[in-house]
Amino acid sequence: MIHAVWSTKSRYPFLTKEIKDKVISHIRENAKKQQIFIDKLNGHTEHLHCLFGLNADITIAKTLQLIKGESSHWINKQKLTNIKFEWADEYFAVSVSESLLDKVRAYIEGQEEHHKKITFIQEYEEFIKKYNFINHG
Repeated sequence: MIHAVWSTKSRYPFLTKEIKDKVISHIRENAKKQQIFIDKLNGHTEHLHCLFGLNADITIAKTLQLIKGESSHWINKQKLTNIKFEWADEYFAVSVSESLLDKVRAYIEGQEEHHKKITFIQEYEEFIKKYNFINHG
């Protein structure tokens, strides 16, 4: 299982509750058509967290390209936002061991509450530090 996080372009807070719910629902429907198994999907105004199963014949990059590219096209086609919607190019993705799945699921489920205490920037910096990634931004 892979835990991926990606944000809107320039971290613009496009994902109001109403828009976020529509986008999540659409991403889930489209993922089924693409044979991508999404376990949990949630986020906040400027980013989404997705826990998904990785198929043997598709890379993480290709999976996220399918999810992000198709959903941004759909959001614009549906005119859900007043200005052009875009996801940021970068994303964060780590594999999740079986023993931590429930913890990650709960974390993704609790995004609204979580972001009452911590900003996305703070969360992102914690991920960078925790997983020893180099921050290029």
